[in-house]
Amino acid sequence: MADVLAFGEHSGGEVASITADLAAAGRGLGGEVAVALLGDELSGLAEQAAAMGADRVYTVEHPLLAGESADAITSALEQVCRRVRPRVLLVGKTAIGRDVGPRVAFRLGVGAAQDSVAVEGGESGRVVATRPVYGGSAMARVTFGAGDPQVVMMRPGAVEPAAGGGGSEVEAIEVELDESVRRVRHVETVRQETGRMPLDGAPVVVAGGRGLGGPEPFAMVEELAGLLGGAVGASRAACDAGWVDHSYQVGLTGATIRPDLYVTVGISGASQHMAGCSGSKHIVAIDKDADANIFKEASFGVVGDWSKVLPSFMEAVRDLVRS
Repeated sequence: MADVLAFGEHSGGEVASITADLAAAGRGLGGEVAVALLGDELSGLAEQAAAMGADRVYTVEHPLLAGESADAITSALEQVCRRVRPRVLLVGKTAIGRDVGPRVAFRLGVGAAQDSVAVEGGESGRVVATRPVYGGSAMARVTFGAGDPQVVMMRPGAVEPAAGGGGSEVEAIEVELDESVRRVRHVETVRQETGRMPLDGAPVVVAGGRGLGGPEPFAMVEELAGLLGGAVGASRAACDAGWVDHSYQVGLTGATIRPDLYVTVGISGASQHMAGCSGSKHIVAIDKDADANIFKEASFGVVGDWSKVLPSFMEAVRDLVRS
């Protein structure tokens, strides 16, 4: 019996970073942390999961688990839970996790805590999950009634991953699946080549907001990100205005990031935005409003017109890069 079971995700022969996040979250709950990997071909993935902090790796291989069939994965993960009987099941709030997590909880007759940013041990083995409410303006701490597993849906990037020792035990589990399980079929995967660094895991993020006034200034944001070797982000207001694609969005309904350096330009720092970047080690903010909320969280702040401040800032960065 595993204390904590994490649903491990993978794509293209690589274990996804959310798996490391979940393993780290599980480590904080105490006891053995196991990762369940489900797929058609899992060669080499167990070792990757072990390196992400798993004490044990369960592998489930079946032809119907190829691709991202939520129906087949839900059925297989339910069977794994009934076999392993974990106290806690951790699932990432990802494209596939949002489908699988609640459905597994329903089939097992237990509750699920959605969109959690932290999880900790509580009394009598009941875990306590922290999740944003009221549009991110407050945080709620929720716990579970009777029944295991306690299913917690974790937001990607909310937990600092920790490396494991790589000596995990690997156990193969057989599941029973047939074609009748799949009511929705995966037809095709189309990958969009953006040519830019993804927000997930970027050490530096430079983001622009409504204060930029339009899409054209994002060229300077991209240039600064390039100088710093980082990724480009944006506030929801900038994305909703159509200035950049929503894949750039940082915040409650966008990406959760934990960079070493987060530079914001023209972002006021609404609670919904801060919910996605509060894990940043250092925030440097540029905004003309001295009372902007972003300055309460920033390590360094510049009050001024971005069109005057940013060019000088970029020139200073260029000098540092050249030197």
